Amino acid sequence: MEFSILLLFFIVGTIFGSFYNVVGYRLPKNESLLYPASHCPKCNHKLSSLELIPIFSFLLLGGKCKNCKAKISWFYPIFEFCSGILFALSYFVFGFTLDCLLAIVFISMLLIIIISDYQTMIIPDGVLIFFSLSIITIKFFIVGFDGVGVALLNSLGSFIFMFVLKLLGDFMFKKESMGGGDIKLLAVFGLMFGFFMSIISVFIAAIIGLPISLILLKNKSTHEIPFGPFLAVAAILIVLLKLDINTIINLLTI
Repeated sequence: MEFSILLLFFIVGTIFGSFYNVVGYRLPKNESLLYPASHCPKCNHKLSSLELIPIFSFLLLGGKCKNCKAKISWFYPIFEFCSGILFALSYFVFGFTLDCLLAIVFISMLLIIIISDYQTMIIPDGVLIFFSLSIITIKFFIVGFDGVGVALLNSLGSFIFMFVLKLLGDFMFKKESMGGGDIKLLAVFGLMFGFFMSIISVFIAAIIGLPISLILLKNKSTHEIPFGPFLAVAAILIVLLKLDINTIINLLTI
């Protein structure tokens, strides 16, 4: 029975992951999420229902467009698979609870941000606002009015910290060191898991991002690497590993 529920969460996650890919790509460009319908970017062939099944369609078509035979990037099924895994892990870690719903909502936001920031260097305000309101609503039923008040203060503190960090970075490097989207994103982190862990997420993201950035910079002509995806990965680790400030202190004192 437990495996069946995990499988269900995985399947639902792949479906949402497929949709989040569309949202993350189109929303920063102010494009409609519904029109035009999903299509091949090479020949504009409109995808049928059979061609839109997450992961399965890619494998069934051999990674090629049914119409023009152009290759489809492996990124799509990998992203859908990862989305399914994250949904399943949310249930595995938190069970069938409001905390599980909160984790899924938060991770959903991060998945969209990974796509949008990587593809367009933009973290849409609409995404942050929608999911912030969703997080506040769910938290209200978990921690009550007072708990939501504390979360909002943590959010404000995280925003101020990131803003000051940006000002210092701009001064040191004599150019914009951080996008406004990253600052707003950290405010959502403060809302989700508190001020101290939101700060720690920045350091975790930096540790994850440094080697990856060096590889990307070596193979790209641009010197701009979005920080949002690294922050998103760090936040996912914090949520699913249930990291808190006491855990971090214990790890540092081992």
